[in-house]
Amino acid sequence: MRPSPVAGAAMTDTLKVRFAAPPDIAAIAAIYGEAVANGTASFELAVPDEAEMTRRFEAIVSGGFPYLVAEHAGAVVGYAYAGPYRPRPAYRFTVEDSIYIDPAAQRLGIGRALLTRLVEESEARGFRQMLAVIGDSENAGSIRLHAALGFRMVGTFANVGWKHGRWLDSVLMQRGLGEGAETPPPPGA
Repeated sequence: MRPSPVAGAAMTDTLKVRFAAPPDIAAIAAIYGEAVANGTASFELAVPDEAEMTRRFEAIVSGGFPYLVAEHAGAVVGYAYAGPYRPRPAYRFTVEDSIYIDPAAQRLGIGRALLTRLVEESEARGFRQMLAVIGDSENAGSIRLHAALGFRMVGTFANVGWKHGRWLDSVLMQRGLGEGAETPPPPGA
């Protein structure tokens, strides 16, 4: 286990949310690896290596989607990105968010800072809907965070994943971005 960048430290106004860059991949991979190995937010079973995380990062960024990191005291303590919900063209105005926080930095407002900025960046790119597919209905922190930032509960797929010796649900939440469904997309979009 790597040493925590926030162990024993209180979160202050020094949190910086910025666009992720290739040098952040090692920290992103470590945060995600912890979530895969020990958590239920991701239904992935094998921890991806840095090369795979680099490939995923490049696919998101080259697709025109926002990919952010939260930095505290010079260390990446969380990350978030919006990616395509599904590959078919009719879904092109809908994104799915992903947020992961270093376990030692959870419940300090980092998720809120990342998701707030992610919503802003997604709206600026013309996306109209953001979906959260939250692994495990017991992930109350993520459900509360999304609800606090305007996501509404859409439903729950019960017992759709098997991880850590138990069945897991997927909780679905949604929020409109910008004009949402009030107007059609721009002509030609």
